[in-house]
Amino acid sequence: MSRTTRRLAVATAAAATAVLLSAVPAAAHVEVEADGAQALAQDVELTFTAESESATTGITQLRVILPKGIAPSDVTYEDGPEGWKFATTDDGYTVKGPAVKVGGDAEHSVVVRQLPDAKELMFKTLQTYSDGKVDRWIELGESDDGHGHGHGNEAPVLELKAAAPGATTVSPTPSASPTPTPTPTTTQTGDSPTPQAADTEQDEDSGLSTGAWIGIAAAVALVAGAVVLVVRRRGGAQQ
Repeated sequence: MSRTTRRLAVATAAAATAVLLSAVPAAAHVEVEADGAQALAQDVELTFTAESESATTGITQLRVILPKGIAPSDVTYEDGPEGWKFATTDDGYTVKGPAVKVGGDAEHSVVVRQLPDAKELMFKTLQTYSDGKVDRWIELGESDDGHGHGHGNEAPVLELKAAAPGATTVSPTPSASPTPTPTPTTTQTGDSPTPQAADTEQDEDSGLSTGAWIGIAAAVALVAGAVVLVVRRRGGAQQ
């Protein structure tokens, strides 16, 4: 084979390889975007786009695992594919419904009450198709095969700008109403006697207690009764 022929063969092979590579579709993935993506920003709308990698089935569900600092209760559903419904989970939320068209992307948006104070947020996402297949976009972006190439299942990441001066974390829930203070009850102490104890002390200060006076009155009445009885008997005997 001549040098010219060899060069022509190499060029032809390179061109064929380039054509084959260009014919392979780009790897699917999930992206997240937001206007005003800034630490501690409030009421921020996040838009997720899940690309399809199936040529025969459509996407039916996305399950998003929220990063630390965002609670499921802090997320509200904004928009999504027609007929899809939103529901919170223990660690995030799901949006699901009728399958989107085959090969079509599934895009939805949510509003987050406040973004945490961080440099970036990773939203691990599970993407389900109508045939039950699940794409797991849950890997860290820095994961690679040792040659600078990622594994292809990287989770969507949202880069955040530094918090605005004076920005603070809002309370996750409205402040609870203060607990009513119970009405204090008077207890018997050396300085603050109960009303019953005070009455007893007053009786003792006057010399005799109420019970003693009642006993004396009963004794006097008994003696008087006995005297009357004796007088009557003597009068009867003299007659």
